[in-house]
Amino acid sequence: MVEKSDHAGLWPSLYDPFRTFGAKLADWLSPATEASGNDAAYDISMELPGVSENDIELTVENGVVTIRGEKKTHEEKKGDTWYFSERQYGAFRRSFRLPEDAEGAKAEARMKDGVLHVRVPKRVQEAPAAAQKIKVSRG
Repeated sequence: MVEKSDHAGLWPSLYDPFRTFGAKLADWLSPATEASGNDAAYDISMELPGVSENDIELTVENGVVTIRGEKKTHEEKKGDTWYFSERQYGAFRRSFRLPEDAEGAKAEARMKDGVLHVRVPKRVQEAPAAAQKIKVSRG
């Protein structure tokens, strides 16, 4: 953990604008993700076009879902003149803290059309017992 210390004088620290640059860059390069929930489960959807199911690792530990993977390139083109390339390759890692009522051990994942869908069911909460009337007997 890095803590910022106050500097005396009028000169600001020259590296202050770059202090969180790595984290911001990692967020910018991370796959687009949506998280939602309903009465039955929490859902995480992550866009992973071009990533094989074999290149994805999903873990749940201490109430945190972590998705790791890598988009690999195997194609080499020779003789082409490149004007620009907007394609991204490389490893990624995203972590999501689960709410208290999530059952992480029962998480399920599936890939469909380049989107990873992770479903984490909610714990079934028992309905409170109905009030019972107790007869008071004499003596």
